[in-house]
Amino acid sequence: MSDIYTVIDTIRLTEKASMLQEQNNEYVFKVDRKSNKLQIKEAIQKHFGVTVTQVRTANCHGKQKRRRRADAGRTAHWKKAVVRLKEGDTIDLA
Repeated sequence: MSDIYTVIDTIRLTEKASMLQEQNNEYVFKVDRKSNKLQIKEAIQKHFGVTVTQVRTANCHGKQKRRRRADAGRTAHWKKAVVRLKEGDTIDLA
């Protein structure tokens, strides 16, 4: 994973993510499932120009889905990264 654009997929804008951003200066990202904490830290520091102090990751499993049929499908598995920034650093989401 040498390219930072393959590591970071999207930023997650949820109520919990907004609360973490306001209280702890943490941002939630959807990242590539194969990336590790060091790659995530490096990609965010290069892309946004901030200093990352901590990275927490979680593998989120896809949900079972049925659409009026007998066979069930599944949404994709994905990986979530909660990134804490240095005091005073922010990421502009606008």
